[in-house]
Amino acid sequence: CLNNLHAFINSHLSCFKFAVVQIDTARELEDPDYLTESYLNLARSNEKLCEFQKTISYCKTCLNMQGTTVSLQLNGQVSLSMGNAFLGLSIFQKALECFEKALRYAHNNDDKMLECRVCCSLGSFYAQIKDYEKALFFPCKAAELVNDYGTGWSLKYRAMSQYHMAVAYRKLGRLADAMGCCEESMKIALQHGDRPLQALCLLCFADIHRSRKDVQTAFPRYDSSLSIMTEIGNRLGLIQVLLGVTKCWMMQKELDKALESIEKAQELAEGLGNKLGLLKLHCLCERIYRTKGQQRELRDHVVKFHECVEEMELYCGMCGESIGEKNNQLQALPCSHFFHLK
Repeated sequence: CLNNLHAFINSHLSCFKFAVVQIDTARELEDPDYLTESYLNLARSNEKLCEFQKTISYCKTCLNMQGTTVSLQLNGQVSLSMGNAFLGLSIFQKALECFEKALRYAHNNDDKMLECRVCCSLGSFYAQIKDYEKALFFPCKAAELVNDYGTGWSLKYRAMSQYHMAVAYRKLGRLADAMGCCEESMKIALQHGDRPLQALCLLCFADIHRSRKDVQTAFPRYDSSLSIMTEIGNRLGLIQVLLGVTKCWMMQKELDKALESIEKAQELAEGLGNKLGLLKLHCLCERIYRTKGQQRELRDHVVKFHECVEEMELYCGMCGESIGEKNNQLQALPCSHFFHLK
């Protein structure tokens, strides 16, 4: 799939091209509001293509274009897109800072749709650093917003909140709840032809079956998710699929096949700059080489694992222990530093 990935990504470039045309038109019209909106669309297009550094750059351009009516209305959406990009790069403190800014804009402008989207992103944020209580709390809040205010909203908001709830439930070991939420999300995704969400749901289904140690059922779901992720150019999603496949091979004691999946995932993670993905891969390699008794390779991945922890600053400033190693409640300060609640 890696060899064909760039061909598939070309199918996603149309939104990017329209955003560029929109910028040219805005400049011709000398319309600063339209230009701000154009740069936001360009940022979002790059976010979908997993071009996170470009997303951040275009978001900063939007934020620098102050003084227009539209810019004040769009700042929350810009902050959300920037936070998603920082999360894709595993720069957690900056991601949290952006999400909290977006949440403040949503509250100040009484923008419930934006608040719903931010809550889903915060759910993903806390799932990645393993505070599973908050990973569940925020998508549950998003679901409440959909129920209370979402009569005229697109069903994608309900589908996304259900998907993020499913991820959190699965992490907490509540597999029946996870399956129910994921089925609800998948039903909406199929009704609306939402391929990106279908890929995420298939990944979640596969992870649920793997958690049940039903590897034979998990593999076909991973394959289906991999196919759609490749089709739509979601390289970040591909890393998550390959991580799940690797764990399945490890459960079956097929360590060489697990290493093949890791090699593919590592190439993607390095290309994207996704540090958390690299950290997880080094952790899996450590386990594999410990089992195989290959000490030199084992030491190499132990060193790289700790380098990733240091680079992401994934440690508690109070107790010095690692953050994200296991499920722990976290507390965030107003400056967006976070530490163990205990």
